Formats: sequence, C-alpha cells, structure tokens
Amino acid sequence: MYDYDVIFIGSGHACNHGALFLARAGKKTAIAEQDKNGGTCTNYGCDAKIILDGPFEYQEGLMRYSDLGVETPGIDWTKLMAYKKQTIGAFSPLLGQIFTKFGVNLLNGHAELIDEHTVKVGNETYTAEYIVIGSGSRDAEMKAPGSEFTHDSKDFLDLDVMPERMVIVGAGIISMEFASMALALGKKVTIIHRSDRPLRAYPGKYVNNIIEKMKNQGAEFIFNENVASVEKNGDSYIVNTDGGKSIETDYVLHATGRVANVENLGLEKLGIEYSSKGIKTDEYMRTSVPNIFASGDVVDKNIPNLTPTAEFESNYIAAQILGINNNPINYPVIPNLVFTLPRIAQVGVSVETAEKNPEQYRVEVVPFGAVNSWVNNRETEAEITYIFDKEGYLAGAAVYGAEGAMMIDFLTFIIQKRISGLELSQMIFAFPTQTYSIVSGLIPLMLKK
Repeated sequence: MYDYDVIFIGSGHACNHGALFLARAGKKTAIAEQDKNGGTCTNYGCDAKIILDGPFEYQEGLMRYSDLGVETPGIDWTKLMAYKKQTIGAFSPLLGQIFTKFGVNLLNGHAELIDEHTVKVGNETYTAEYIVIGSGSRDAEMKAPGSEFTHDSKDFLDLDVMPERMVIVGAGIISMEFASMALALGKKVTIIHRSDRPLRAYPGKYVNNIIEKMKNQGAEFIFNENVASVEKNGDSYIVNTDGGKSIETDYVLHATGRVANVENLGLEKLGIEYSSKGIKTDEYMRTSVPNIFASGDVVDKNIPNLTPTAEFESNYIAAQILGINNNPINYPVIPNLVFTLPRIAQVGVSVETAEKNPEQYRVEVVPFGAVNSWVNNRETEAEITYIFDKEGYLAGAAVYGAEGAMMIDFLTFIIQKRISGLELSQMIFAFPTQTYSIVSGLIPLMLKK
C-alpha cells in the first residue's frame, strides 16, 4: 500500500494541473515543492513579465495618437515594480489554498528519488504508485570570467530601479522582451549575440522590423561575438567581447538560454536517461521507469518549452494515469509569441518552411494595419502572413503587431479545427473589431483558386 497514488515533483504548470485533475478524480495526490508554489512561470517568469509589460503596451498605443493631441504618460518603473511584487507575492499562498481545497497534499522541501516508488522530501520519505517529475528549468550560466557580476531573468524581474545603461547577453525571447521595456524608458541598451540572427524561430522580416525599431530607440546590437569577460570598474562594469569591443555599463543581464533542472533528483540511481536538455521520455511521457513520468521544461523534446505545453502535458499524464487516454501524446498546433513592442507571433507551418516548399503551400502577406488602421488603433505597420495548404485550409500564420496575441490565438483555432473559408463565411462576428477584419480579409484568400 502506497502513501499516495501520485507524487508530483514541482508545483508549476507541468505538475499542478495534473495534480488537481487527479485529486478531483479521487486520487490521493501530493506535490513536492522546495520553492514557491506555482514554479518559475508564476513567480519569476511569464506572470511577472506580463504585469510589468502592461503599461508599456498602453503607452505604445497612445503614442500613435500623439499627433491628435493625445498625451503619452510616463512610466514609473519603481512603482510598477512594487505593484508587481505585491501582485505576484499573493500567488504562491493562493495556490497553496487551492491545493488544500481540492485535497492535494503539499510536501515542502527538495525531492529526490530513492527508488521507483519512493521520494525523499526533506528528511521524510513517501511512497506512490506513480511519480511525475516537473522540476522545470533555469537560466543558463555564463562561463566567461566575471560571470559573478551578471544577472539572470529572475533578477531583472525584481529590479527596483531600472539601470541607465544595460548590456544584454543573448538576443532570444527573454532578452528582446526585456530590452523593449528598458528602451521605452529611455535607457541605453546594448545587445551582444553570438550569431547574426536574433529570435531565429520567428520570421526574419518581422524580427528585422523589431531590430530596426530598437536601433531607432538607441539600442546597439553586436552580432557574431561572445562575451570574453566582465570586469568591475568602480560603480560600473566593463563587458569585453571576443571581437575586441569593450562596453561600459551599469548592469549585465545574461540570457542565453535555459537548462533543465535535472541535478540532485536521484535520476542516476534508477537509470533514467537525461542531459542538460532534459529527461528523455517516450511517446507517453514516461521515463525509462514506466511508472515515472516527466512533464514540462524538464523534458528533452522538440516541442517548444512553453507554459501551455507544460499544462497540456500535465493534463495528458493525469489522463494516462486515470486510464481515460491510452494514446501516445498528440500535440495540437502550438502558437508562439514574443512580447516585444509590438508583438511577433506565429503558429503552424512557418513562413520559412512554406517559402521553401511552394508546391505544398501558398503564402499571402496582408498589410493588415495599413488597410484597417481605423479599427486597429492606427497601427499601420501591423502585418499578417498567412500560409495555406493546397486545399485552401489555413496551415500557418505569422503576425507582427500590437494585437498579435489575440490574433494568433484566433488563427490557432481556425488551423486546429480546419475551418474552411465557406464555414467562416457562415459565421457572424462582432463589428467593428480586429477579429471581424481578419475574417473579412481571410475568407476570400481561403476561397482563392
């Protein structure tokens, strides 16, 4: 007889959705957590970032009306950060209350596998029929000398005062999002990137749009170079590159990717295969030990490490354990979004793939903002690239614009459900809205022969 039916290692989205799912189904469930309830996304990532991003999004929108006499307000970062801390600070205890309400036991402390059915948490051991590892990931560390002077994304999202000068190492999603806010505050930002292409997973045209906008705001990009060292220089720092450049700055943010939290879990004892990319799993999210699953960012996979995919995997594993889904995991189309100002979003077949395979796909570029500026808050630069298959169904899309989040979610639904142009034409949408304008322009493209 086991202490629990299922023990989850971690309390983030990769675990808590499945834990609550199972608890509501009558399973005796526990979550082991050594930090705050909710994991990285809730406390140190997406939620914190979107709270800080909000005023910048409104500020950006109001600036488009400046010629009409609309004043653009300033942003007090210190007050905004205080608000973020207050709001995010309530999430962990609230999640604890939710776990208790639905009968999920919370085990506080670091979890380590003892055998295939036993987990040690702190000084106590607990047994379970099934174990789910969802320990997440963390920012990769910089290897160059002076790394002790650098900061990670968690540090940035807790900054009480925005530095006047900032060097960002890496030009991925986190870097470009944080740079957007710093530049909007009028700060000097230098971005060092080891290749010539930031945000490689996103359409080059839209990435270049963002780069040019950032340059116009005063950003400096140093491509095809790495950081050789960071030195303390009084109250500032000197960042030296392997290309011979030296940049004086007040703050160094290192954001060159993330590594899976696989250390000190006891994986070696059970022969569970893993690397810095994560834990190896089969098509059922099982590790090499059949009753031990892995979920979320700790998994070595080609699917994007996103909060929604972690939640999807968590619910899938719960359904596996309950016996209500015995099929291999089958991911739906997954939208990706960069919260720069404006946003870059994509879903389904990429623009790059479509352009390389013209016999399979048709690409249509719509100057959405220029055509619909009256309903799109005067954002004339907004653009949508559609990818259609040979049957006329929408197979992919990319969006450049402030409303990219809403637009890509709507287009994801059309792709996933394979809604035809004829079916769309039989629906009525609210007017005047961006969604209506999307549908109005999309239908003739889907019906095009």
